[in-house]
Amino acid sequence: MNFKELCERRYSCRAYESRPIEAEKLEYIQECVRLAPSAVNRQPWKFILVSGQPELGILHECYNREWIRNAPAIVVCCQNRQEAWVRPCDGKNHADIDIAIAVEHLVLAAAEVGLGSCWVCNFDAPLLARNFPLPQGYEAAALVPLGYPAVPATEKKRKPTEDVWETR
Repeated sequence: MNFKELCERRYSCRAYESRPIEAEKLEYIQECVRLAPSAVNRQPWKFILVSGQPELGILHECYNREWIRNAPAIVVCCQNRQEAWVRPCDGKNHADIDIAIAVEHLVLAAAEVGLGSCWVCNFDAPLLARNFPLPQGYEAAALVPLGYPAVPATEKKRKPTEDVWETR
């Protein structure tokens, strides 16, 4: 499979089989995430793989959607703004950009090994911060459920190239 085919395979999966994920697939995903680039190589992130109770239940409360309850694992993707590089000319903190790059590595690696994932940002961050201990200085930026897709992917809806690319 080439990179374009991998990008086509990845989609926001919202239906999972309950079967567990093999350790070697999780280790492969972890290594792909570890290799993600970041501004000035600061790597201002931590990832917490959650696959047991009561932690999954806490995460379900933070994103109360029925479809996520079948995912056998959820990755809590955390960033540390104090560790991130800050652009000197305007003070732009790159933590959001860095975590986005790493999460994209995560979802593409998951797709490559046949797993579904969904990048979830619409969770209750204050509730998560109160009930799910994070490493000191870190905040949750995204939740990514992982598992074997229970239903096939639907066709992706994307803007045409001319609407997103400009040549000057």
